Amino acid sequence: MEESKKPSQTENKYCIIGAGPAGMSGAKALKEAGIDFDGFELGVDFGGLWNIDNPQSTIYESAHLISSRTTTEFKDFPMPEGTPDYPGQALMRRYFVDYAKHFGLYPHYYFNTKVLTVEKAGQQWKVTIQTKGETPQTLIYKGVIIANGTLSEPNRPSFAGNFSGEIMHSSEYKKASIFHNKRVLVIGAGNSGCDIVVDAVHHAKKVDISVRRGYYFVPKYIFGKPSDTVGGKIKLPRPIKQLIDTKLLRWFTGNPVDFGFPDPAYKIYESHPVVNTLILHHIGQGDVKVQHDIDQMEGNTVHFKDGTKQEYDLIVLATGYKLHFPFIDKKYLNWQDLSPELYLNIFHPQDDNLFVLGMVEATGLGWEGRYEQARLMARFIKGTAQKTAAAKRFKQKKANGNPDLSGGYKYLKLARMSYYVHKETYRNLVCKEAEKMK
Repeated sequence: MEESKKPSQTENKYCIIGAGPAGMSGAKALKEAGIDFDGFELGVDFGGLWNIDNPQSTIYESAHLISSRTTTEFKDFPMPEGTPDYPGQALMRRYFVDYAKHFGLYPHYYFNTKVLTVEKAGQQWKVTIQTKGETPQTLIYKGVIIANGTLSEPNRPSFAGNFSGEIMHSSEYKKASIFHNKRVLVIGAGNSGCDIVVDAVHHAKKVDISVRRGYYFVPKYIFGKPSDTVGGKIKLPRPIKQLIDTKLLRWFTGNPVDFGFPDPAYKIYESHPVVNTLILHHIGQGDVKVQHDIDQMEGNTVHFKDGTKQEYDLIVLATGYKLHFPFIDKKYLNWQDLSPELYLNIFHPQDDNLFVLGMVEATGLGWEGRYEQARLMARFIKGTAQKTAAAKRFKQKKANGNPDLSGGYKYLKLARMSYYVHKETYRNLVCKEAEKMK
């Protein structure tokens, strides 16, 4: 797309914010439905966080998928033959660029462009953008689709005392060479935190990991096959499945308590699992030590709540992310406590032309789950314009609050889990509603 091209006749278009998997899904779905739109992306290309050159990418050189290729890829755009089971960030970046080319998304997008503000303008939306090196421009759009992702705004907890060494968030981490000959503490044992610990082992003088709660560690392979492709043919009641899968995990990975982690105070599948058993391998070899939660910091010394203390040169905060839509006031998003309260995590209860795509997490949801969101959204937009009975009924549903999307699981009360859903429950409902709107 030519850099000099400017958005035009926007009053009859929808605006998509973001060019990651959710934004791309929205763009493809709108295009299929014959709905005009413009897309804006702060970065240099498609791919969202998987494009390491994008300014807000939180990916690092060693990052790989934690779900397998076949359960993650778009259904109508499989990854090329010979792609590894768990492709790395460079292959994922190429995949999204190829997807955008294949489905003709480039002519609709404006890159190096920041969305400054989104405000209500009667029945439409006023969107102010700024392309790099140019003056801001305000445009009127028929509707707005927010798809800027959920993993861009770092959550940076505060600690008592002061640390005289270096502190960085995992979002800033790119290369393992930064750990050379340093004493490193990683705080947090999510998937990124465990990846970073494994990277640091090969460079650092010392590596510890500080945790507050227990985790379930899932291997990438079971019986030589990607673990998320094994089983699932027999549907078990939730309590039985949790019991059996916990025992199976113990057989394959052992008990994390034996490696120094706290015993989880919740059942399996009630928080996002850690798909990394290499960290257990390195703990078992003595390369890594698990430390307790932090009490305070003083100089290079970190005091832990069990009364012990250690010295470090570098602390990495693998403490997750916060939902962040900096361009729009929370009052427009029906924000409740930790996140917006939207029907199916997509639809505003009253506004029929404001949507959020990608604000959903579930074990194994994949990119196809994002596209299913976008397809339902596009059909609703088209049905609303045509004043169909199905769209009218859907409006009533979304105005009456969200159904239970948990599948009976008692998810942890964490910010990230506030938009977590049970995959089968969610996808079945989204697809069912899309079929009704066909």
